[in-house]
Amino acid sequence: MRLLRQLRTDLLAGENLEIYTTALLSLVLAVLGVLGMVGGEVLAAATLATLALLASGMLGSRRQVAKLTAEVRARGRGELSVEDFLGKGKAGLLEQVRAAQDIRIVGVTLSRTLRDLVDELQRRAVAGAVVKVALIDPAGSAPDEAARRSTIPDRAGMYRNRLRSSVDLLRELAETPGTEGRVEVRFLDFVPAFGLVLLDPQRPGGRIHVDIYSHSSASGDAVFTVLPHRDGEWFPHFQTEFDSVWEHGRPADASDGFSTVAAGA
Repeated sequence: MRLLRQLRTDLLAGENLEIYTTALLSLVLAVLGVLGMVGGEVLAAATLATLALLASGMLGSRRQVAKLTAEVRARGRGELSVEDFLGKGKAGLLEQVRAAQDIRIVGVTLSRTLRDLVDELQRRAVAGAVVKVALIDPAGSAPDEAARRSTIPDRAGMYRNRLRSSVDLLRELAETPGTEGRVEVRFLDFVPAFGLVLLDPQRPGGRIHVDIYSHSSASGDAVFTVLPHRDGEWFPHFQTEFDSVWEHGRPADASDGFSTVAAGA
């Protein structure tokens, strides 16, 4: 049964077709030869055709191996394509948050991130997860700095509007029954150089998503993911970056409209 399932999978995926075709032709020729239904010349010609098909498949496999070998050598020389590690989004982020016990987020306004994740963050906090969020202070000069960085210095109000909606979502998150002491919010008086989403960074299966902020808001941000078992010193590097940003943030308090949010250590 396993062989039949593998055969079906390969046929649907269009893989190893030359091997199956060669095996089928060989079996048919053997049966026809035993039954004496074809002459020697036909068998010889069919055998040669089968060998040609098999050789063609081997050439294709060799080309794939050669291509893979070239890619591995390029990685060793540092000649990687940027598309190998940069993307336009955080694939599977919602599912990853759903399984996390330690969730840490830092960014500029986080308007899209919080809008997409707030429901799941509520569920995780109620279930016992710790959620830490740091974003720029809407009451300070950081929105003006963010506007200048995005080459739209006369539109700082746009950042303050985005921050208002983010702060409203964070207040709702912090005041959700059952989340007391598990949601911490801090405000930054500077614009962070990049965005971070850390998921269980102290655990072997943790990961860190890094957003490289663009100067043009319309172009979108490049994203890459750092893993502890794969990326060596860079995982603790970005973990330390979050800790540094968090340390320099101002804990949210009643003056920001937060009544139950913890200040955090």
